[in-house]
Amino acid sequence: MGFVSAAVEAGLAQARPEILNSDQGSQFTSPAYIQLVEAAGVQISMDGRGRAIDNVFTERLWRTLKYEEVYLKEYSSPREARRSIGQYLEFYNHRRLHQALGYRTLAEVYSSGITNSVHALPASICQDNGVHLISC
Repeated sequence: MGFVSAAVEAGLAQARPEILNSDQGSQFTSPAYIQLVEAAGVQISMDGRGRAIDNVFTERLWRTLKYEEVYLKEYSSPREARRSIGQYLEFYNHRRLHQALGYRTLAEVYSSGITNSVHALPASICQDNGVHLISC
């Protein structure tokens, strides 16, 4: 639970989402985790059994990170891996253009508030190979 708490605390120091989604693993159903998230004023959402598609955004990010960064490098130490992956995530969020977002960066879309106004999205970016990314 220590790693999960530390990760949640680090994330909450950066931003406070309205909802935090997880699976139903013991680390996410523990009283300590629930108290930490609720104390931050964040709603908890847990995937039901067999709801793997609920994690499609996260799974896609990890796949991209592995194929565009991790599998291409041979890190000499955990410190180097953290530094290099951190640089990649900076690139991914602020400089990498995303086809599904109309060739904009994640930071551009997030800062524009478009994530809160689904109707502002063109229909062409509401799907990615037939999988609905955003309900349009």
